[in-house]
Amino acid sequence: MHKISKNLDSFSELTGKICSWFVAVMVLVTCIVVVMRYGLDMGSVLLQDVVLYLHGGLFLLGSAFALKRGAHVRVDIFYRDFSDLRKAWVDLLGNIIFLQPVCWMILFSSWGYVEFSWRIMEVSAEPDGLPFVYVQKSLLIALAVLLGFQSLSEIFKSLITIKDG
Repeated sequence: MHKISKNLDSFSELTGKICSWFVAVMVLVTCIVVVMRYGLDMGSVLLQDVVLYLHGGLFLLGSAFALKRGAHVRVDIFYRDFSDLRKAWVDLLGNIIFLQPVCWMILFSSWGYVEFSWRIMEVSAEPDGLPFVYVQKSLLIALAVLLGFQSLSEIFKSLITIKDG
């Protein structure tokens, strides 16, 4: 269990570090859009779509990284004073009762939506927008899988903590 957990954690770290570059690219592209709009009186739907795609990618692909780092929402006023054993129990139950079912629900409920988008090779409704809407929608599947794997890692870590006392 420990080795599997470490491998899943490493993968979440890697995806998180890749996603962190999305922020820098978003800032750069947003600056270009602003300069074009207010300095050159030009607009670019394509560049605005790039920012939206990166923003969606950041949150959907970076969620497992946030879970791994403990940056997710939690009621810390109680949790922070718990012993490691009690924290492990809270994390275990939270992952099994709440996060795993949500990941499976997202996976199953978005599958047809994403599949249809791929079947029609969906493109932006805007004439100059990015033509890869189906790829962007696929991030819903990636969210469910990546977050589910990281949740599994957290379950393993909790079980190890509980077992070791």
